[in-house]
Amino acid sequence: MSKYRLVLVTAPNLAEAERMAQKVVEKSLAACVNIVPKIRSIYQWEGKVEQSRETLMLIKTTKSKLEKLQKRIKKMHSYEVPEILVFKIDDGDESYLQWIDSVVKR
Repeated sequence: MSKYRLVLVTAPNLAEAERMAQKVVEKSLAACVNIVPKIRSIYQWEGKVEQSRETLMLIKTTKSKLEKLQKRIKKMHSYEVPEILVFKIDDGDESYLQWIDSVVKR
């Protein structure tokens, strides 16, 4: 079973995404966060179809840090229900995966 995870999180703006990314990397909860600004999200919220611009974070971490990472994101996030989706990384460049290990095990 893979120990690596890719976590997708949306934020309402670039500043909030950068603040969260900085903190989770500083705390060694993630090895890397890619930030993709200006995505368009269409979703249902409280019975209405909504549209908004958001910023997407792609967070690379390990299974062992996942619970702490999710708690930290929920603590910092401005959304009532933040999007936190977790995907197993079953394969990848071995050197890159070892680098993830070296960063998040601190």
